[in-house]
Amino acid sequence: MYFCNTKAQLARHNTAQMAKAKLTVNFKEITDFLNHIHPISNETTAYLVQQCSYFHVKKGKFLRSPIDNTETLYFIVKGLVRGFIKEDGDDITTWLNEENNIVGSVRNLGLDVETEEYIQALEDSTLIGIEQSALDAMYDRYYEANIIGRKILERYYRDADERAFLCRLPSAEKRFRRFVATRSSLLGRVKLKYIASYLNMKLETLCRIKVKVES
Repeated sequence: MYFCNTKAQLARHNTAQMAKAKLTVNFKEITDFLNHIHPISNETTAYLVQQCSYFHVKKGKFLRSPIDNTETLYFIVKGLVRGFIKEDGDDITTWLNEENNIVGSVRNLGLDVETEEYIQALEDSTLIGIEQSALDAMYDRYYEANIIGRKILERYYRDADERAFLCRLPSAEKRFRRFVATRSSLLGRVKLKYIASYLNMKLETLCRIKVKVES
């Protein structure tokens, strides 16, 4: 049995134990996800494993807020996450995502500016996080990382375009029907108040439309 007699020894011991534990974790969820987009080399995989960390976040807790401007991207292994901003005391949900999605505050990526966005777990969630600086280094070292980054950016762009299209539909009912057609997997998981906020309508309006559409 190992005994630590000083704080310094304890810190070194904890660091060594964490490093040892890191070697036994392969972050298979994120490496499988990326390999599905484009094959990655053993070297890239090894680098990624060293830079990633697991995060276990309880329902209602925050991954980031304006007072905690960490530039971290997260892959959702299990759970449900939303982004939102505050306007005149109200929460405005800007996006909703579930498993097998990469989330983060992209509004300030690459910029030395703060963002007003919050990221909150809507369920007990498990995520894999990587710092933006580590991603930038990966882009510089490994060519396939740039291919994967481009394809993920394309997906982000399509998702952003869908959100822009959704918010421009003239009627609340059309917005809800579009949401049902494109994001039906969220209906049984996300509280209606968050869906109403995302669709830019009052909760009472959403409930009335939902009854009409489902009848």
